[in-house]
Amino acid sequence: MRERRSSSKVTDAAPDREELLELIEAAGQVADHSGLRPWRLIEIRGDDRRVVGASIAAASGLSGHDAEKSVRKAFRAPLLLAVVVSPSPSHKVPYWEQEAVASGVAHALSLALHDRGYGAMWRTGIHTRSDAVRTAHGLAAGEQMLGWIYVGRYPERARDARRSRIDPRRHLTTL
Repeated sequence: MRERRSSSKVTDAAPDREELLELIEAAGQVADHSGLRPWRLIEIRGDDRRVVGASIAAASGLSGHDAEKSVRKAFRAPLLLAVVVSPSPSHKVPYWEQEAVASGVAHALSLALHDRGYGAMWRTGIHTRSDAVRTAHGLAAGEQMLGWIYVGRYPERARDARRSRIDPRRHLTTL
């Protein structure tokens, strides 16, 4: 966990579907009040990545060259995983807690990917909840997009890069 960092530069290698299913199974073991499993992932590869870039461009009101630049950003990694909150009605588990579970799965997945030598970068932004993005990804009523995890193999040199450490004393208090 200390070595994990976001990786905006990755190679064209990505986990195949079988390896991805194995990693998702592991990531899905996060704490989940009432076992609702209020999340899903959308696997996006190849030319389907254009859908992501085009939906963000549309949500941003971009056109022409600026829209094409937005589309190209979706091709920075060979695999994109859209992270979706898919909440269940519950009188015990509020929406925010279900969204936290989906976020936890995404983070656990990024750790599992790192452990296998894959770089991952979570892309979010104000347009994740736009109508254009919702429609392009086929979200059901009540579902919300959290963002996309961009995945590819670490370049050899990038994996060895060090991340600055936090001072845990600044983040731990007592009551």
